[in-house]
Amino acid sequence: MIIDSIGLRRLNDKKVSLLKTLSWRLIGTLDTMMISYLLTGKIDVALSIGGIEVISKMLLYYLHERAWIKLLKREQ
Repeated sequence: MIIDSIGLRRLNDKKVSLLKTLSWRLIGTLDTMMISYLLTGKIDVALSIGGIEVISKMLLYYLHERAWIKLLKREQ
């Protein structure tokens, strides 16, 4: 399995959450910038929207992930 081969199982929950946050945000931000460019036709606007979006959504995703982990641990 790819997770075993890159050593993610040895990392703690917070580090895995952070890595997942970063990889997902890269995909999401590229998508946002492409849509912004298609709608506006302006690369500078698309990059600006992507720049703001990447920071806000990384923070929100990380907090969301940590809340779910706390919830699941509490139920065990």
